[in-house]
Amino acid sequence: MSDLIAPHGKEERLMPLLLEGDELRAETERAKTLKEIKITSRETSDLIMMGIGAFTPLTGFMTRADWQGVCDKFTMADGTFWPIPITLSTDEEQVKEGDELALVDEDTGTTIATMQVSEKYTIDKEYECKAVFRTTDTEHPGVAKVMVQGKYNLAGPVKVISESYYPEQFKGLYQRPAESRKIFEEKGWRRVAALQLRNPMHRSHEYLAKIAVEVMDGVYIHQLVGKLKPGDIPADVRVKAIEALVDNYFVNDTVVQGGYPMEMRYAGPREALLHATFRQNYGCSHMIIGRDHAGVGDYYGPFDAQKIFNEIPKGALKCENLNIDWTFHCYKCGGMASMRTCPHGKEDRLLLSGTMVRKTLSEGGDLPAEFSRPEVVEILKEYYQNLEDKVEIKLHGAATGEVKNK
Repeated sequence: MSDLIAPHGKEERLMPLLLEGDELRAETERAKTLKEIKITSRETSDLIMMGIGAFTPLTGFMTRADWQGVCDKFTMADGTFWPIPITLSTDEEQVKEGDELALVDEDTGTTIATMQVSEKYTIDKEYECKAVFRTTDTEHPGVAKVMVQGKYNLAGPVKVISESYYPEQFKGLYQRPAESRKIFEEKGWRRVAALQLRNPMHRSHEYLAKIAVEVMDGVYIHQLVGKLKPGDIPADVRVKAIEALVDNYFVNDTVVQGGYPMEMRYAGPREALLHATFRQNYGCSHMIIGRDHAGVGDYYGPFDAQKIFNEIPKGALKCENLNIDWTFHCYKCGGMASMRTCPHGKEDRLLLSGTMVRKTLSEGGDLPAEFSRPEVVEILKEYYQNLEDKVEIKLHGAATGEVKNK
């Protein structure tokens, strides 16, 4: 009997949809005979998350009733808690209910899954954006993707037949929930905190992780290896930077690194809930929620992602939020501190952010020593020096401290 937190859903067991062995071989051949539908990178990553059991207990793409319930009150039609719609769209007029389809990644041409269409429906895209992103501004990368979705949504169960390039390209990092759970069990961990990362770890990330190490059995540094927005640092560079930090500045056997294939939606508070939901499947009892978790620009308050955990139905989620206040380097304290531990003023504090790190290095500037460890800075400098196509990185309120509320 495992001491780890149970997976999400009423059955409290992992429900991976990825076929194996003879079933996989047979379905792969059958997929070649089916009508093909091209799917986006977001839909591909969602399918793989379902395939490996990270999106337990989902069995496929959501129905209209599921979509409505998730948008309105965080629950699917059967009452299962879920914070963000997981949907598949198409402009294909000929597709009808009952059809069997092969779902092909538009970027790689890989057939990811097969699907039986149980429902074909339309949605109000602006309504979804207001509910999930709190904005309909197409400058928001998540909104932009929803607004260009196909005319119809297709619901139905799926059979996943590929994890795409993730197992090979991120060998040693990419993990299924069953694998991370096995690692935690072998270490004897029960209380595990997940640290969400889409940037290399700067000193604030390091501080968050070390706070969690103090009160947990271990910390799961869980990196996103799916597609990011322009200007974000690619996963292979982040992996090298995080490895350098962990090897040199953490006690051995206090952290585990892992990678997952989901694509960021930058949905701030709602995405914080999604991160906690699937980290529960990975075996994490807690989700570290710091400043501007999963945010972008100035669309969310710096601690909205913490507040939303008080808005969901009681008992909906077993993975608890581990809230940590705004962190920074304080010159008077002589090190890292937070709003809860530092009594000094704004003029004594150096605020740290991944956005600031990326902007400074992309423009050829030098980071203060308080921002990031030298081993990490060297890896990032090498990346930016060899980068041919540079993207302008804009600073926002959460990165500079110029926000209206704490």
